[in-house]
Amino acid sequence: MAESANEQQVAPPTVSADEILRIDDERFTDTTVCIVTGAGSGIGRAIALALAGNGMTVVGTDIDDAGLDETADRVTALDLDGRFERVSADLTNDEDLQRIVTAAADHGSIRYLANVAGLQHIDPIEEFPMDIYDAMHRIMLRAPLYLSKLCLPHMRSTDDGVGCVGNMCSAHGHYVTADKVAYNITKFGLRGLTQSIAAEGNGMVRSFSVSTGYVKTPLVTDQLSDTADQRGLSVEEVIEDVMLGQARTTEMMTPIDVANLFVFGFSKHATHLNGGDLLFDGGMTLTYE
Repeated sequence: MAESANEQQVAPPTVSADEILRIDDERFTDTTVCIVTGAGSGIGRAIALALAGNGMTVVGTDIDDAGLDETADRVTALDLDGRFERVSADLTNDEDLQRIVTAAADHGSIRYLANVAGLQHIDPIEEFPMDIYDAMHRIMLRAPLYLSKLCLPHMRSTDDGVGCVGNMCSAHGHYVTADKVAYNITKFGLRGLTQSIAAEGNGMVRSFSVSTGYVKTPLVTDQLSDTADQRGLSVEEVIEDVMLGQARTTEMMTPIDVANLFVFGFSKHATHLNGGDLLFDGGMTLTYE
């Protein structure tokens, strides 16, 4: 079946070099390492490109080897100043999480961590498969906690003891919609993790979260049909009424829009962003008609 115009409208765009926010920051060098989870596609790939565009060494991890190869190819094609190193890993496996951090430390000083990887499943609570809940919890909440635990000592041992953890949250970390219980729980939990890191970071290791509405990613495109079936709507109605219905903006964010928020959050300009959430949802959660 051919894609509708609306489905084409949410197709993930390609990041170009001139879309990357570039910040002159003395810590943004090739000896500075940022670990990015979910770097094989979507927002994770865009964050990897944006950080490499700011001269850093990005250690990107994903279970999707082909996706990591595509991200690496994109870094090369854009001729970015930084480097991209691939680590294929399963975020549900503790040994893999340890291996990610060990590999990252071989490439420089781990100063930043971007917890981005996520997945979605749509079902009412009574029907929600617990094995899928367990997988979502491990990937989207437990892995960010464990990676933070492993990275904090590296951040504290940098030359100035400064580091930062950025967590990819969601409007669903502020309020919830039906049939997404695991996603809702993990996103609320990420905000708690963000604030916990801030509480223990002594002002030197910061944390922040980024909460958006719907972004043009494969995760969004892939859930269109399921959401339509659950709500008895057409795909077009899901896009217009569910994804954009409560927002005051008329277009979804792109992955690079989100990635640039991480660049800012890690930078010297965000010194006072500590435990806070960057809510970029087009007014979705704070306004109503």
